[in-house]
Amino acid sequence: MSITAAMVKELREKSGAGMMDCKTALTENGGDMEAAVDWLRTKGLAKAAKKAGRVAAEGLVGVAAEGTKAAVIELNSETDFVARNEGFQELVGKVATVAVGTDGSVDAVTAANLDGKSVADSITDAIATIGENMTLRRTAILSVGDGVVSTYVHGAVADGLGKIGVLVALESSGDKDKLNALGRQIAMHVAATSPLALNTEELDQEVVEREKSVFSEQARESGKPENIIEKMVEGRLRKFYEEVTLVKQAFVINPDQTVEQAVEALAKDLGTDVKLSGFVRFALGEGIEKEEQDFAAEVAAASGQ
Repeated sequence: MSITAAMVKELREKSGAGMMDCKTALTENGGDMEAAVDWLRTKGLAKAAKKAGRVAAEGLVGVAAEGTKAAVIELNSETDFVARNEGFQELVGKVATVAVGTDGSVDAVTAANLDGKSVADSITDAIATIGENMTLRRTAILSVGDGVVSTYVHGAVADGLGKIGVLVALESSGDKDKLNALGRQIAMHVAATSPLALNTEELDQEVVEREKSVFSEQARESGKPENIIEKMVEGRLRKFYEEVTLVKQAFVINPDQTVEQAVEALAKDLGTDVKLSGFVRFALGEGIEKEEQDFAAEVAAASGQ
């Protein structure tokens, strides 16, 4: 069977693969379009496997909200160039939207349906098409029974896509527009200050004990009696809590009040209870060990010197 240019064009549109690959796929499969797509996917999988060892620390964070629930995801790529690719941006947006309907775990999001195939297969297809390793690194959701989950993206490159994504949950039966307005401001605050926890109760006790130990040693060097040292440590711990817990931080929108006081002020305005029940903050690539590349050595290697 002769392979026509129209057939190659159709397969390119279906698969996103190169022209010669499409022609080879059709030739190998006797012009059968579906078989050729599968052949290319198999080849794409092989490509993806080779790329899996490369560090993916760039990419995008995506957020999506629906009703009283919102999701944030981080999809990594190897280069920032890919983050500017419209196909990649569309994929991140769709994965975030799909994530809202799951329990928020990476496994659940990976297995979720996206345009008739799993998210995992959609990412694999994108790897084959774009030619870079990609990883769905982490996912999270927040939900409330009554209230809002507000979202904010810092460094946005498109709607709901950027370098930092934040979710903030406010539980209340009050006016949803007013709740969302404060929720978004608190989300902007979280993006800027990166608190360690919502409140002192949720702080990692290992972190608290470590700080306490450091403060105790510093206080003892003053040579003051134990009862004074104890008060000094308590004072320093109180200041530490103010710096690292969201509710105790000075609100960046209005530093004269804490975040907790801003929530209380809204509750008074609405005439009903408002509870700040949780937040999630994803910053692109945080915690990923990036390979340090010697560009001059790379160029020399490429030129055979």
